Amino acid sequence: MLQEPDERLDHLAHEVIGAAIEVHRVLGPGYLEQHYEEALCVELKVRQIPFERQKAIGVIYKEQTIGESRLDLLIADALIIELKAVEALAPIHTAQLISYLKMTGKKLGLLINFNVSVLKNGIRRIISS
Repeated sequence: MLQEPDERLDHLAHEVIGAAIEVHRVLGPGYLEQHYEEALCVELKVRQIPFERQKAIGVIYKEQTIGESRLDLLIADALIIELKAVEALAPIHTAQLISYLKMTGKKLGLLINFNVSVLKNGIRRIISS
């Protein structure tokens, strides 16, 4: 059974969604993912929300590091943000975020696709099992 994230984590997710909505309001759809990432970082700084960008995490297989992946954003060492600028989110995008949650032991992630006309239609909230 999935356990809902605590109130602090929910509040953090709400704050990040607000920042993403502002980025989308200003830029709209049609840019590359890297542009949205840069703009979101600017907005997070303005809002004084702590984050790490392109944070490397180890990929572990049978207690051996076999490579690394990079999180688009790690917010306050608690919330993973995976950004996309695609026509539609695919199951592989959700699987990617679920893998990141498992690898890091974090409880909540947001998958945000900026290439939509209304941003709320491009946000998926993923809770780790």
